[in-house]
Amino acid sequence: MNPPARRRWRRVDGVLLLDKPSGITSNDALQKARRLFSAEKAGHTGTLDPMASGLLPVCFGEATKFSADLLDADKTYEATLRLGVTTTTADAEGEVLETRPVQVGEADLRAVLPRFTGAIEQVPPMYSALKRDGKPLYELARQGIEVERAARAVVIHELTLLACAGTDVSLRVRCSKGTYIRTLAEDIGSALGCGAHLTALRRTRVGSLELAGARTLAEIEACAEEGREALLRPVDTLLSGLPPVVLDEAQTLRFGNGNPVAADVVGPCRVYAGGRLLGLGLGDGAGRLHPKRLIAR
Repeated sequence: MNPPARRRWRRVDGVLLLDKPSGITSNDALQKARRLFSAEKAGHTGTLDPMASGLLPVCFGEATKFSADLLDADKTYEATLRLGVTTTTADAEGEVLETRPVQVGEADLRAVLPRFTGAIEQVPPMYSALKRDGKPLYELARQGIEVERAARAVVIHELTLLACAGTDVSLRVRCSKGTYIRTLAEDIGSALGCGAHLTALRRTRVGSLELAGARTLAEIEACAEEGREALLRPVDTLLSGLPPVVLDEAQTLRFGNGNPVAADVVGPCRVYAGGRLLGLGLGDGAGRLHPKRLIAR
């Protein structure tokens, strides 16, 4: 019996808008996508909990240089809460801590949501990847150890009630980086006096990237291997929220060698020459554009 053929990894550059299924980790989804494209280099732009589904931008090749730029981007989610039940993890994967009667309705929900809109503070959950003395908090939580966590400032830009049916509540949340939707669900339940936990979460937007048009792993696998690269977005998709700057031939040479060029721009921007992305630049406000990250030629 012949051994299976060894996989041949190859250079692939681009961005895959992946619709991650619930039940697997973001890294598992990333590795499955990487194998489907035989991409030698891959990364993602921010973790989704295993329970969560939705938009996970996956970066291949040169796009990985810009994946960190989306870590700071706002995110939008559709979240489902179950009122009256609290759990150890603040979501459906934890053990039930307490069950209380629910004597609130839609009017009560609408009255309490403004408290959680705008700049707020959250205490990160014990079941999180934050570290204490080099150990993830979730490892301590599994040992029954709870440690004090400092509250962190986050911003809830939008908190919209989508549906309210009995004890199940659906919300749309647009928030800053670092926001724990599980904690938001728990805090809303506490404010209502009945407790709550998160039962479903779907990410619909990351920065300017939307779930519409994202592909599932099954859809990618069903596509002929030679046609899969047509599913990828260009590398500059990750930089679409930044202003473009176009350089001439002399500037392109200087910029590509890591030197600043003259340009009337302030802050980060995407830099092009002849229709080709050169990389990420940073204008210093004094008439100079400095290279931050460059695309390999």
